[in-house]
Amino acid sequence: MQKLFDEVASLDKRCYEKFALSEDILMENAAHGMANFIRKNFAKGSKIILACGSGNNGADGLACGRMLHGEYAVSLFYVKQPKSEMAILQDKRAKSVGVKICTELMDCDVLVDAVVGTGFDGAFDDALKITMKKLNSLKAFKIACDIPSGLKQNGECVDECFVSDVTLTMGALKKRMFLDEAKEFVGKIEVIELGISRAIYETQSSWNLLDLEDLKLPHRTKKDSHKGSFGHLALACGNKSGASIMSAETALRFGAGLVTLVVHDAVQVPQTIMYSTEVPKNTTALACGMGLGDEFSNVELKKFLDNSFPLIADADIFHMCCEERGNALGVPILTEILKRENVVLTPHAKEFVALLKRTELADISVEVLQKNRFKYVELFTQKFPHAVLLLKGANVIVACANEFFINPHGTSALAKGGSGDVLSGLIGSLLAQGYTPLEAAKNGSLAHAKLACGYKGADFSLTPYDLINGIAKL
Repeated sequence: MQKLFDEVASLDKRCYEKFALSEDILMENAAHGMANFIRKNFAKGSKIILACGSGNNGADGLACGRMLHGEYAVSLFYVKQPKSEMAILQDKRAKSVGVKICTELMDCDVLVDAVVGTGFDGAFDDALKITMKKLNSLKAFKIACDIPSGLKQNGECVDECFVSDVTLTMGALKKRMFLDEAKEFVGKIEVIELGISRAIYETQSSWNLLDLEDLKLPHRTKKDSHKGSFGHLALACGNKSGASIMSAETALRFGAGLVTLVVHDAVQVPQTIMYSTEVPKNTTALACGMGLGDEFSNVELKKFLDNSFPLIADADIFHMCCEERGNALGVPILTEILKRENVVLTPHAKEFVALLKRTELADISVEVLQKNRFKYVELFTQKFPHAVLLLKGANVIVACANEFFINPHGTSALAKGGSGDVLSGLIGSLLAQGYTPLEAAKNGSLAHAKLACGYKGADFSLTPYDLINGIAKL
């Protein structure tokens, strides 16, 4: 797990004041880290172009070019002439050792974007748009210095934002890199240390990045056990029974000892899945919403929820909050769910917008949410600090009270009907086995992403049952 920060200027300042590290020292280490990445991954003599702006991001690029000069065919392309104190100094140093300056952009082995950095929060003028479009069109391995040029402080990306294969970010991870929109531009992200270890450079943060290695699987260590030792998940089975059946099969495969579908009438289910018209007495967790439709009346849903079992609420639970469904069903059930002590809510963007409106937190569009996901997640957890929120997206956010986690490991292969039902089954299974709601959400999300990453077929061919079958290999 790694920490995420809104900004790192304060961390740099702390280095100057507490550790007697100058701006020059930090910059030299930043450039050295970029140069070492290139040395490690590209043969000597490779053609490298560093596109440099007028500020300290450009200065990082100038310093990197100086360090590689002599080993590689290095050229500096000045998008703008140096203006900051450090850019002027690094320009002098680069020119003094004879680094070549080019006036035309061309295909190369490595292209480094050092045009604008974390301080940028405006818009590209027409000339800069043309330059950035040209940079993006070049055939090269593309590296963003610290952050792709055009990625604004709120995570929004301007037109012609630099599209990188790798972002080599300085000192610590920036939260803005993990907004959904930014995923198209950042590529793989690596952190460059600035003369002290990250353990010292970084301070406390309530936002964290989940690594796949953080996954804690429900391995069975108790030898004297039986099926009841590993929990019993009860799922509400509605109109689209296939959704809840997939969730049920996932939960059983992921370790739940017993899984029961709560139904109105007999349904055709796999032999390993039970069904009942009542919530079983030995239930240890509930799941509700997957394919629910309008199968259950308000009274029946209240009866299903009339207990203190941990609950995962998904899909149609949030559709009930939408305008077209009205208040009669949605709001009372939502109110009951939000009162629960142990609950995981797993909306996608449209469902979360409905949830925000029904809880009178915000009346916004999906587009506004997507550009401000962090803000609205924090707003929701402030009002409902006992609830665990898992906001689905290109980068999943898991939040509870003042703890926030981003899972960036999902892939577009998961963009297919039924993937969310599998996620619900994973989380529900962990809840049934005794995981806390926050740990169930984090580990269920990580398992979901790892299953997709481990799929060997074409990315467009992944199905929910490919995910379910992959659980055995986790």
